[in-house]
Amino acid sequence: MKIATFNINGIKARIGALTDWLQEARPDVAVLQEIKSVDANFPAPHFEDLGYQVETHGQKSFNGVAILSKLPLEDVSRGLPGDEADEQARYIEATVIGDVPVRVCGLYLPNGNPAPGPKFDYKLAWMQRLEAHLATLLPREEPMVICGDYNIIPQAEDAARPAAWRDDALFRPESRAAWRRIVNLGLTDAFRVCHPHMPPHPGPEHYSFWDYQAGAWNRNDGIRIDHLLLSPQAADLLNDCQIDSAIRGRDKPSDHVPVWIDLAA
Repeated sequence: MKIATFNINGIKARIGALTDWLQEARPDVAVLQEIKSVDANFPAPHFEDLGYQVETHGQKSFNGVAILSKLPLEDVSRGLPGDEADEQARYIEATVIGDVPVRVCGLYLPNGNPAPGPKFDYKLAWMQRLEAHLATLLPREEPMVICGDYNIIPQAEDAARPAAWRDDALFRPESRAAWRRIVNLGLTDAFRVCHPHMPPHPGPEHYSFWDYQAGAWNRNDGIRIDHLLLSPQAADLLNDCQIDSAIRGRDKPSDHVPVWIDLAA
């Protein structure tokens, strides 16, 4: 089962690029972030024609997440528990019914900038809610993939220029500590376990985001902020994890690129 996460930065602007990638990469499941569309306006029939079941949790002009699956989806839920007043569309879950059922949790974690400040407080509170929710799911002892745009640079080797991100919400100590608490629930960072050692001069296949400004792509001034975390039962099924960096150089790209895993499921 090939499961991918992809922040598309607007379905209206990227539908062509997303379609091309889906037809080339052929993921069984694509978890999308920043669809920037209410559910009713998401072009579900277009993707259904490509063979995907579509489930969305949208919001006008901002945020929004979706799951596209060639396999049946069951038990779909929307929204991260823990704060009924939170109206931001950032979380969706469903069980993918393959040879082995896999619970897929798709998220778009808050950016948190400027930090410190209310947006950073919201980011840390959201991560605390995520940690609490995952702590209720993991005792089920089922294959589970928690994937999306985490807006977290886990460690210095996940940035071409870590010093430039020192005071950014994506790399502040509080953010990385919250990330470690989530991982320490017993989760596996799929990319890091498949690529434990960075080369002296990492190529673009080690990053998932490049800013549109200042020629970041051409200079490979990237960061790795799109992650797939696996429950122990999913980690046992992991065959591979890769980043499809080449599509960043195509027409009308997102500032993110897809990251995918192959599971024996």
